[in-house]
Amino acid sequence: MATVAEKMQRPRPLTADGYEKLLAVAAILLLLTVLVALLRGHAQWGLVPGLVWAHLATILPALALTPVMLLRPRGDGLHRLLGKIWVAAMFLTAAISFEVRLSHPGHLSFIHIISAYVVIAAPLIWWTAHTHRVNAHRRQVRGMVTGALLIAGFFTFPFGRLLGSWLFG
Repeated sequence: MATVAEKMQRPRPLTADGYEKLLAVAAILLLLTVLVALLRGHAQWGLVPGLVWAHLATILPALALTPVMLLRPRGDGLHRLLGKIWVAAMFLTAAISFEVRLSHPGHLSFIHIISAYVVIAAPLIWWTAHTHRVNAHRRQVRGMVTGALLIAGFFTFPFGRLLGSWLFG
């Protein structure tokens, strides 16, 4: 149920604002960069563990859906369906990441803090949409796209990580 403060606030329009357009462009650029890295690393695909492929298989749909979700009309049946797929993809990506520890086997890295956030926040994103708390939903989605998708995505390239070595190697 919406709080009194949320009921008193005028909801933002259901169209993308400037920040959401920027997030959409950044998601497209990150998706293209990941795809280029994957293509450049094709010779080593057989060496990549199945968990890493599962991680990539869940994050790629989330990356592809992000600009669609941010830029198309909101609140209709297609938005709800694609949103459920996006939330599930983000949740699964984060859950799988706890098993992906290539650089330090047996140890979690700082990026797993973001994974813990996503495991908690993804169901909340669905819940705020389900309960029609539009402002809270929008804030949470923007935060997750910014932090868990784009910032975490950026950190898949430096420091000798797999996609970075394929992209720059």
